[in-house]
Amino acid sequence: MKLDDFDFELPEELIAQYPTERRDGSRLMRLDRLTGAIETGAFSSIVEAFSAGDVLVINDTRVIPARLLGHKESGGQVEVFLVRRIAGADEDWLCMTRSSRPLRTGMRLFLGDGLTAEVLDGGEPPHKRIRFTCDGSFFAQVEKVGHLPLPPYIDRPDDVSDRERYQTVFAANEGAVAAPTAGLHFTHEILQQLQDRGVIICPLTLHVGLGTFLPVRVEDVTTHKMHAEIFAVPAATALAVNQAKAEGRRIIALGTTAARALESAVDGRGLLQPGDDESEIFIYPGYRFRLVDALITNFHLPKSTLLMLVSALAGRESILNAYQRAVDERFRFFSYGDCMMIA
Repeated sequence: MKLDDFDFELPEELIAQYPTERRDGSRLMRLDRLTGAIETGAFSSIVEAFSAGDVLVINDTRVIPARLLGHKESGGQVEVFLVRRIAGADEDWLCMTRSSRPLRTGMRLFLGDGLTAEVLDGGEPPHKRIRFTCDGSFFAQVEKVGHLPLPPYIDRPDDVSDRERYQTVFAANEGAVAAPTAGLHFTHEILQQLQDRGVIICPLTLHVGLGTFLPVRVEDVTTHKMHAEIFAVPAATALAVNQAKAEGRRIIALGTTAARALESAVDGRGLLQPGDDESEIFIYPGYRFRLVDALITNFHLPKSTLLMLVSALAGRESILNAYQRAVDERFRFFSYGDCMMIA
C-alpha cells in the first residue's frame, strides 16, 4: 500500500480559509459505504440521515490557544507551542519552540501578563520540556495571552471570530491543539433535533495533537507511526455504546477523532471500555472496524492518515471517487470546509 495511492488533485482555491456565515451553512455529501452511491445537499439535512436509537459519539475536547508569543531574558523573541501536558507534573508541557537561537536548559521565558516559563531537561526531541508559572489558573492565563493554532493550510493569522468558530458548541475539556472539525457544523438546534428524533448523543474526549497535521513521510504507509493522543471514555458512554451494539443499533462517530478513540478503547470481546488511555491507532484500508458503523467527517488532505481512515471505512476507490465529485462540484475542503457522512 503506497502513499501515492492516496493522492488526488485539489485546487488551492477550494481550501476554506474562513468558516461559513452560519455553523450549519455548509454543504453535505452522503456516501453509501456499501454501494458508493453519493447524494449532496445542505448540511442541515443531516438530521434525516439518523434513525431513532442511533448513538452519536461526539468528541468534547476544547482547543486551547496553544501558540504563546513572548521573549527570553535576553530580549530575543520566542514562540512556544503547547503540544502535550506531562502527566504527574504541575504545569510541565512538551512544547515546540521557535527562536533566533536554540533555547538552553535553565532559560526563563516571559510570555505575557505574568505567564513565565523555564526550559527544563528531559524533553523528547524535537520537543522541549517547559515548566510554566503564573498566578491563578494556567488555562485561564493561556486563554488571555495565547493564540489559536489554526491549521497550516489556513493562510492567515487567527482573529477574534476563530475563538468561537474553531470550537464546537459542545467543547468542554481543555487540551486539544486542533479542533475535531466535523463537529464545527453542529448547532445546539441540530443537536436538539437529533435528540427529538430519538438519537442518543454520548461524549468522549480525545485531545487532538499536532500529529494530525504531520505528513506521512514513508512510501509504504503501513510503516507509518502515529503520535500518541490522550483520550477518555466516560462510563455512561461505554454503557450506551455497548447496549446499542448488542441490540444492533448504529454507532455513528462524529469525526475521525471520535472514531479513533472508539476503536482504541474496544476490547477483545468488542466492548467499549471506560477510562483514560493514549491512542496510537493507525487505521488504513484492511482495518476491520469493531464499533464504528458510520462516520461524519470533513474532506481531508491528500496523502493524509485521515484520508486513509475514511478509505478504510468506505473503500479507497469509493472515497477517491467521492473526492473527485467534491472537487468537480466545488465543495470546500479541510477544517473550515464542507462535510461528508459515510454510512
